[in-house]
Amino acid sequence: MKILITFALVFCFGWAQAQSIEGAWKMTHQNGEKVMDVEYIKIYQDGYFAFGAKKLDDNAFVGAGGGPFELEGNTYTETLDFFTLDPTQVGTDNQYKLDWVDNKIVISSESTGRMLVEIWERVSDARDDLTGNWVITGRKRNDEIRRSTPGARRTIKILSGGRFQWVAFNSETKEFSGSGGGTYTAKDGKYTENITFFSRDNSRVGASLGFDYEVIDGEWHHSGLSSTGNPIYEIWTPYAIGYPGAKK
Repeated sequence: MKILITFALVFCFGWAQAQSIEGAWKMTHQNGEKVMDVEYIKIYQDGYFAFGAKKLDDNAFVGAGGGPFELEGNTYTETLDFFTLDPTQVGTDNQYKLDWVDNKIVISSESTGRMLVEIWERVSDARDDLTGNWVITGRKRNDEIRRSTPGARRTIKILSGGRFQWVAFNSETKEFSGSGGGTYTAKDGKYTENITFFSRDNSRVGASLGFDYEVIDGEWHHSGLSSTGNPIYEIWTPYAIGYPGAKK
């Protein structure tokens, strides 16, 4: 309750205006306690969000979640496409109150008499050639490009604010196949990922991978060598276009 009173006073005497939520965010406080041992990074872009969490001492994967979101005034709604902490919630809509304080967002809700309050600090809202929410729709093998239409089982990659996260999941079966993310740069046709969390193998944290990229007719063509040294060529389409079930 103390933290709610504090932020209420800030709103009474402070200044606030509508801002864009797009970009990368880091959770700093939860229910009045400073987040110390776990790093939570959340990315918002093109009406979609994804978060990944890891332990700071050994980079062990903690969890991931994401899906479409809507923000109307202070009413913030998440629809979960994947959620490792409680897969039974996949497909549900969760409504919160979202308030702005300086360059932070305060997300709060009350359910069954319990209050949830999270404070997120903006990491960055930087944009580049690849800023967007993407879904994989094609691969090149033996000089032949093979296309596919994503369904309930799909792989996405969301990039914004200098952060990226990929996720493979099935929104119907609620199965989670894996996720990884970190920081990235995309400039002059060169794309570099710096891995800060990886659900399948936390020993990969700290690795950097470089690729070539080109945006052709609005699609991201991604090529280079995978972490195992095998050549890859992937085509990523904007999520709202490539996935027929995307919220419009």
